[in-house]
Amino acid sequence: MDVGVGLIFQGTDHERSDLEVYENEIRLGLMAEGLGYQSLWGVEHHFTDYTMCPDVLQLLSFLAGRTEKMQVGSMVVVLPWHDPLRVAEQVAMLDNLSGGRLILGLGRGLGRVEFEGFGVDMNTSRARFVEYAEMLLRGLEDGVLEYDGEYLKQARREIRPRPFKSFRGRTYAAAVSPESSELMAELGIGLLIIPQKPWEVVATELDTYRGIFRKVNGAEAPPPIVGAWTFCHENEEYAREMAVKYIGGYWQTVVDHYELIGDHLKTTKGYENYGQLQDLATTATDAMIEFFMSIQVWGTPEQCYEKILNIRRITGANAYNGIFSYAGMPWDAAEANMKLFAREILPQLQALEPASPPAAAHA
Repeated sequence: MDVGVGLIFQGTDHERSDLEVYENEIRLGLMAEGLGYQSLWGVEHHFTDYTMCPDVLQLLSFLAGRTEKMQVGSMVVVLPWHDPLRVAEQVAMLDNLSGGRLILGLGRGLGRVEFEGFGVDMNTSRARFVEYAEMLLRGLEDGVLEYDGEYLKQARREIRPRPFKSFRGRTYAAAVSPESSELMAELGIGLLIIPQKPWEVVATELDTYRGIFRKVNGAEAPPPIVGAWTFCHENEEYAREMAVKYIGGYWQTVVDHYELIGDHLKTTKGYENYGQLQDLATTATDAMIEFFMSIQVWGTPEQCYEKILNIRRITGANAYNGIFSYAGMPWDAAEANMKLFAREILPQLQALEPASPPAAAHA
């Protein structure tokens, strides 16, 4: 099983400067290769302290230049906020610079503050994503981009440097709604799963995705990649205390950034399914934190390992990305978290044989 590290650059602790956050998150990230992790991942967000990484491909270029063998992955590039021609150029350039170490993750975005900041109507995000992704994925195979759609008009252009190997099998998209899962299957893209709902619901949606993928592409879908908020400590009671404080604290940043207290997602085209998440956010805070903790990975090394095995059993994932620093967690605690995981859990996960898709996927 491949295991990576996700860097999210949260600035929600106002006692820290943005520079301090960057210096320490980068420090933790650059420790990962020596600890045995196989990939480094970044996210894209704008305008708030939720995640201060407005250019994930720039971050990954830096990380690729500071590492030797690690893959670098986007979790994700939000296509509706970008000119897809420029994304194609940046992706091809990064892949050439890194010797083909890029794992490309794509998404369509959820934050109203971000769509408004870029002057993009959220109601159009699904249609934009389809058009942008179709052109981007074709162009990354043959080096030529052109499109004539409702939202995207692109004259034929070649990109240089040319992509030098296929992105098939290393392109993923974040999808947490049934509609998005179906869309990814139709585009031939793998799934990047960020836990936000019960795992049994994820399993059902994965089954639908795999069925559509098989029908459309005449092949089995690639195993998904799972990312989760992770806290590992030898003392179970302390691990729970830290999970409540920091994984629970992270949940509150989700509520704030995505404006989950409200109902705007229920009335936004293409986001109706996310209304359930807004309903959950109105649940009593302690109960919501307990639910969010229940779908993440925390506890003793033994407990963390078993939780990842269970996620793997449910999803058929062959890759796990741990997010070890978040919600203002002290830097020494984040470092100890990442190192203990590397020492006690990483070798066991990497020794696992590739997972098979859950039996339901073949029903």
